[in-house]
Amino acid sequence: MWIKKTAAALMLAAGAMTVQAAESTDSIRIAMLVKSLGNGFFEAARDGGEEAAKELGNVDLIYTGPTTATSEGQIDVINSLISQKVDAIVVSANDPDALVPIAKKAMRRGIPVLSFDSGISKDGRVFHINPSNAELIGYKQIAMISETLGGKGEIAVLSATAQATNQNIWINEMKKTLKKPEFSGLKLVDVVYGDDQSDKSYREAVGLFRKHPNLKGIIAPTTVGITAAAKAVADQGLVGKVYVSGLGLPSEMAGHVKSGAVDTFAIWNPIDLGYTAVYAAHEIVAKKSKGEPGDRVRIGRMGSLKIDGKGETAMAEPFVFNKVNVDNFAKIF
Repeated sequence: MWIKKTAAALMLAAGAMTVQAAESTDSIRIAMLVKSLGNGFFEAARDGGEEAAKELGNVDLIYTGPTTATSEGQIDVINSLISQKVDAIVVSANDPDALVPIAKKAMRRGIPVLSFDSGISKDGRVFHINPSNAELIGYKQIAMISETLGGKGEIAVLSATAQATNQNIWINEMKKTLKKPEFSGLKLVDVVYGDDQSDKSYREAVGLFRKHPNLKGIIAPTTVGITAAAKAVADQGLVGKVYVSGLGLPSEMAGHVKSGAVDTFAIWNPIDLGYTAVYAAHEIVAKKSKGEPGDRVRIGRMGSLKIDGKGETAMAEPFVFNKVNVDNFAKIF
C-alpha cells in the first residue's frame, strides 16, 4: 500500500520542475522554503507539494531556497516572499531561532508560517510538522547500526549543521537510546558536522576514520551526509570494516547497499511530507483550521494531524530499507 501510495504521488507530480506564479486572484500561493536547493530529499518533498496543489485545485506552489544551507540565505528568501505577498510559507529551517524574527514579520503581514522537517522555534510559526516521532527516529538509527555490528563497537555521528533543529533532537534521542542495556556494547566516540554539503561531509567522514582507527559504524541522520559517508567508506577501502547507516533516499543509497558500505538505512516518505506540509498550509489559509494545540488538521490522503500542546505534530514512522527492498523503492524516490 505504501508503494502504491507513493507511486501515485509521483505520477501526479511527474515533470514538476518549476511552478508558475499564480494567475488567478482566487488562487492560494504557498511557498515551500527548503534548507538548500539541489537536495534530493527536498526535491521529492517538492513533488509531494505539487501533488497536493493539484489535488486542491486552487494552490500555486512556489518552491524555493538558498543555494547553501544557511539561515542567512533563508532570511533573504523570506523577505522576498513577504514582498511577493504569498499566502503562506512552509519552511524546513536551517536554524530554529535565527528565522523567528523574519517569520514573525511574515505573520504580522498576514502570512502564516508553518515549519516541517526541521522546525522553527514556537514563536516563529503556527505549528511544526515533524516527519516522524523523534524518539522513534533516534531509537531506529541506533537499532539499525547495532544489528549490523552485532551489538558492539565504536560508532560516530555525521550530522548536518550544528544548529539543525531536527538533527540535534535526533542525536539527543540516540544518546538516550545508547543508555539502554541492549545497546551497552556500542560506544559513541564522536559527533561531527558536514553542513549538508557533500564535499565537507565526505571530508568529515574521512577524518573520523583517521581519528578513530577502531571505528565500526557511522550514523548520518541526513540524506547528504549518509551518501557522502558511504562513498568515503568505499573510496578508503573500508567496506566490511566500517558500516554506514542513518537517513537516506533509496534512489541515492541503492548502489551503496549493493557495495556493502550500507546494510540498512531508513527514511520517511519525503513526497508524503511535502504533500502534508502544503495541504496543512492550505487548511490554515482557507481558515478550515487555526492550527492551535488540540486541533486536528485535515491533510487529504494522509488523513489528519493532531496538534499537541507544544504546537507540534508527527506525520508517520520511518521506514527501513535494505538489500531486499531498496531497488523497488529506488524507482519511486
